[in-house]
Order: sequence, then C-alpha cells, then structure tokens
Amino acid sequence: QVQLAESGGGLVRAGGSLTLSCAAPRSIMSIGNVSWYRQAPGKQREWVAHIFVDGATAYAAAVRGRFAGSIDGAKNTLYLQLNSLKPEETGVYYCKAAVGGTWGQGTQVTVSS
Repeated sequence: QVQLAESGGGLVRAGGSLTLSCAAPRSIMSIGNVSWYRQAPGKQREWVAHIFVDGATAYAAAVRGRFAGSIDGAKNTLYLQLNSLKPEETGVYYCKAAVGGTWGQGTQVTVSS
C-alpha cells in the first residue's frame, strides 16, 4: 500500500486559482496512475481527475477545461492546477494511487464568493 501526501490548499476567491501538490514516497512510475478526489461538506467524495504515469489526464465533466494535472518525476510529485474556482468547489481534496493506494489527510480548499 502507498499513501500520498496532499498540500497546497488554501482560501481563494471565486474565479481564483490554486495549485495542489501530491507527494509520493517513491517514483511515480513505481506507484502508477493517480487520481484526485474531493469531498464537499456534507457530501460524498467525488472523483475529479486521473493522471496516468505517461502524463495523460482525464477529468470529471464539472472541472474539464479548468483543472489541469501534471507530473514532476524528478520530485516524485503530482500537481493539480485549479482555475476559475467556484464556491461550490470548497472541500477537502485528496490524491490516491489507483492501485494499492490509501487515503491521506487531504488538503482543504475554500472558495469564497
């Protein structure tokens, strides 16, 4: 099993941007594909994006065109750039390895109106 460490959350105004980081304990190639999820207050956790080890990405319809995932192999870190944020996107954001991953603490994103 592998646990990733999220960071980079914060408070931002509607329309603003944040970059979330997801640090891996070893190479991304050894961990495999990684997914990002989020959980809004009082709601179920939902899938947001998938980052494949080759750098390809896939996004939920609600964020497509505004969020962008990337990998820095040298730093064993993945990123999720959040643009044009909306208040309803407030919540805890998580990254998790697709195979053998366990949930981390997540990082809080708060979008004010």
